[in-house]
Parts: sequence; C-alpha cells; structure tokens
Amino acid sequence: MKRQMPFPDAKRTAQGVLTSGMLLLASLLPAPAVALDGLPAPIVSPGGGWNYGGFTDKSEGISVAYPYNLIDRGAQRGRTLIRGKLTGKTGNAAGRKPPTLVVNGNPMPLYDDGNGHFARPYAFGPGSNSIEILSPTGESIQRLQFYESNPNRPRAQLRAILSWDDDHAEVDLHVLTPDGQHATWSSPVLVGGGGMDVDSVDGAGPEIFSVTAPLHGPYLFYVNYWGNYGSSGYHFDENTRQKPIITCRLTLILNENTPNERRESHVLPLRKIGELTHVRTLVF
Repeated sequence: MKRQMPFPDAKRTAQGVLTSGMLLLASLLPAPAVALDGLPAPIVSPGGGWNYGGFTDKSEGISVAYPYNLIDRGAQRGRTLIRGKLTGKTGNAAGRKPPTLVVNGNPMPLYDDGNGHFARPYAFGPGSNSIEILSPTGESIQRLQFYESNPNRPRAQLRAILSWDDDHAEVDLHVLTPDGQHATWSSPVLVGGGGMDVDSVDGAGPEIFSVTAPLHGPYLFYVNYWGNYGSSGYHFDENTRQKPIITCRLTLILNENTPNERRESHVLPLRKIGELTHVRTLVF
C-alpha cells in the first residue's frame, strides 16, 4: 500500500500563501504617482504619507531651485525643496497664466525653468502638511498630504509667507521685531531664535519668516521691490519688467497647524523698483 503524504497539497498551499503574500505586499507599496487628470503627477518630492525630514532632507547643503539662482546666499536651515515637472498642458507657456502651488493653504504662482522642471523652497513644520498644484484655469492637477514626524522641526507660533507674480523680479521681506531687530536677506537670523527660514532669490518666492516663541509687542512687516534679474544677472532696469504692476501676497499665520491657527492675507501692488511698502503691524 502506497503511503499517502499527510498534506498532499502542501506545496500548492505554500505557493498559494506566497502568492497571496506577494499580492498583499504589492498592495502596500506606493503606486506610481498619477495626477487627477490621468497624466504623470507633477510633484516628485516630497512624497505623500509618513515622512521624517531628518532622513530625507539635506538642508545644510546647497540646493538648486528653478529658475536657477544667479547668486547663492547659502543654505537655509530646515528648508525643503518641492520638486517636480509640469507637463505641456500645465507648464508656463508664453502669455499664459502660470499654475498655482498651494502649500498648507498658501497659494503662490509656480514658474518652471522653461523645460517644465520646478523646485520651490519651503519650510515645513511638524504634523500634517499638504501640497496641491492647480492648473492655470484653477482645476486641481495633483494634491498630496504628508505627516512630518521629525520632532526637531520647529512649530512656528508666528509665520509670514511672501510670494509674487513675476519670476524676473526680486522682492524682499523685511521684519522689524519688538526688541528692534531687523530680519531680512542680509541678516536672516534673530538673536534668541527665529528669522528667515527661506529667502528666495530665484523666482517668485516664497520668502518665509518664522518665530517659535514671539516676543510681546509689535512686529512690523515690509515688502521691498529690490530689483530684477535676467540672463546678465541682477539689474535695476524698469524697461525689462514683465508686468507694469507686480502683485504680492503676504500671509500671516498664528499658531500654525494647531486648533488655534489664525491667518490673514494681504494683497498689495508694487509699481517701481526700490519701492518699500509697510504691509502690517501685528501686536503679539
């Protein structure tokens, strides 16, 4: 009598378990990013889901943004580049309104390097963050959410974000603090902490000012139309401007990413090089 194996289908069973496990693993792996219109998603990084900035960011190194910066003012501690590529459908075609990059609810024009590539700096805080790209006509192209779990990322109690709509213009944010300090591109770090997280010299912003423990008293926010730049470098020629009026947006955020978050936005025009505009005095 032929002896029967106790588990005649053991091999088949093992193969079935292995196949099921591979299918489960495949279902857990991130799928290739696809935009809402079915085309390849513009945003390459950061990715959605659970992120830990200390593993992925190289904030202490020099990073290139697009359009390429003509001078390098050094690395900005804690900044992350939002990188990707726009398709012909959404890119910066001549005479067309650019797409909009919306980061944590803050909109800003998104310009590329002429070949669709973009890289905009941003300073993300801990917790939930969102990024969305809107087409020139306002439709959502891609949106993603990620959770920044690095506990060393500072949570700003006061943040100011400046952007503008001319990628050949250089606009600077100036902040006067209650103790008389002046934070701007030439003196970005405040005594006691805080200052300019991001100083954009290579496109339409953003410039970001953040403080984790604001002083009691008035903070004064100014915007300065410093000049223009082109293929020959920085200059102050009014005739090369792309727009007769540059529109800026300054957003002030209190207690960011908490249940007590409050924000306000100010839209203002800049008409001539050298113009310095007082936007807001905020008493903290």
